[in-house]
Amino acid sequence: MTAPVRKGRLLTDASRLRRLTVHGWFLVMIAALTVLTAVCAVTGAVMIDRTSSLSDQLTTRISPAAIEASQMQKALIDQETGVRGFLLTGREEFLQPYAEGLAAERRSRAQVAADIADRPGLLRELNTISAKAAAWRSEYAEPMTAERRDGGTVPAAAVEAGKRAFDEIRVLLERQNSRLAQLRVTSRDELSQAERVRNWAFLAMLVLFPLAMVGMAVLLRRAIGRPLDQLRIASREIAAGDFERVIPARGPADIREVAEDVDLMRVRIVQALGDSHRQQVQLREQAADLDAQAVELRRSNAELEQFAYVASHDLQEPLRKVATFCQLLEKRYGEVLDERGKQYIRFAVDGATRMQVLINDLLRFSRVGRVYDDREPVDLGESLEKVIDDLSAPIEESGASFERPDKLPTIVGDPTMLRLLWQNLISNAIKFHDPARAPLIRIGCEPDEDGWKFSVSDNGIGVEPEFADKIFVIFQRLHSREQYSGTGIGLAMCKKIVENHGGRIWLDTGYTGGARLCFTLPASTVPARSGTEHEGSSS
Repeated sequence: MTAPVRKGRLLTDASRLRRLTVHGWFLVMIAALTVLTAVCAVTGAVMIDRTSSLSDQLTTRISPAAIEASQMQKALIDQETGVRGFLLTGREEFLQPYAEGLAAERRSRAQVAADIADRPGLLRELNTISAKAAAWRSEYAEPMTAERRDGGTVPAAAVEAGKRAFDEIRVLLERQNSRLAQLRVTSRDELSQAERVRNWAFLAMLVLFPLAMVGMAVLLRRAIGRPLDQLRIASREIAAGDFERVIPARGPADIREVAEDVDLMRVRIVQALGDSHRQQVQLREQAADLDAQAVELRRSNAELEQFAYVASHDLQEPLRKVATFCQLLEKRYGEVLDERGKQYIRFAVDGATRMQVLINDLLRFSRVGRVYDDREPVDLGESLEKVIDDLSAPIEESGASFERPDKLPTIVGDPTMLRLLWQNLISNAIKFHDPARAPLIRIGCEPDEDGWKFSVSDNGIGVEPEFADKIFVIFQRLHSREQYSGTGIGLAMCKKIVENHGGRIWLDTGYTGGARLCFTLPASTVPARSGTEHEGSSS
């Protein structure tokens, strides 16, 4: 494998490790611990099984086979001894060891064959011994014993041949016993070796398992604990005011994400602090500008108050003189003046009077929200009653009647301005009535999402929808002075009063049969007496 390939694989492995989260690291550690435990368990099981197998083989097969082989050898020797004794003496009791040895040989041979069944070499030798023993019995032992039993004499050559045949069996038996003994020694050595390997394996597991646990703990500490400590230390330094401290993004993926998010929060806090500092500087500058403007406004208000004083006294004084002297002129020299001269005098008096009214209306308009700005609970029902009393003369003259709720709410506002609001709206309803019928003025009140909604409706001449905005502009008139008197300030003043109290006013363009002006006023914290649309007429 070339160096670039190895380097690429290392980078790939490192990238995979960097993508691991804390949960992933714990899963990896648990998997590694599980694999290690499984390997140790399998190794221990294999070692135990190996030693158990060798021990069982030695104790239940090899050692019994060696013992039974010795018993088989003894049984064959007993057979040969019995035959030899019978041939020498001819006595039948010497054949008893032969018969017993034959039975013992068969038992031992079967047991040895069962014990060495998995060892073909030893089994072949056992079969060879059994075959030669059977041949010795059939060719020598049984014929010679039969001949001796019949009273004959067994030739010495036959006896010698039988002896040589049995010596071959004896050699095979010695070799088999030697091989079984060697197998027994080898099995013992293998068992001892397996036990040593098993003991070393268990010792290695006892040492390796704690070392693996320590290694995993160190790895978790380096992979998870240390990045968390760095994140905690950096966060505390930032909390202490070191906002330039960069939070390191190390460790598992989720810890790096947390560190990056916290560092992003730090950057945004730094930006917010910078913006806040700049805003504070800007606010201080604006406060200084506002202070300067407040000083200028106070100076301007003082000048405006001075102008109001001049307008209410100094400007009106010449107008009063003009009107007074014109009236005196008409009274003293009226006899010598013709009708046109008298008309000119009336024009002068009327102009001076209208000029006084206009100046007074302008003064009231300029004082809305500036001079008249007291805030106190105002019972709108009582305020409306006072206005109706003040307008009793034009009401009686026009024959106007009212429909209004029994109760109107209490709001926080300026009592003078709210009274002026009712006065202008009702005065307009009386002024612009239909000559063919007596004025009918309806006062409405209902709760609104922003407070209270009021309406003043009449059955007068009405207002065209295209003039819905124009009627609230100062000095804007829809009729000539010859038709309807006035200065064109009334509804503009109503709009200023309503807006100064946080409401709005508009013309209901969908209303027919007259005009309906609606306005809203915010509800106050003072418990208001809720007004319902209860109608009751009063003249």
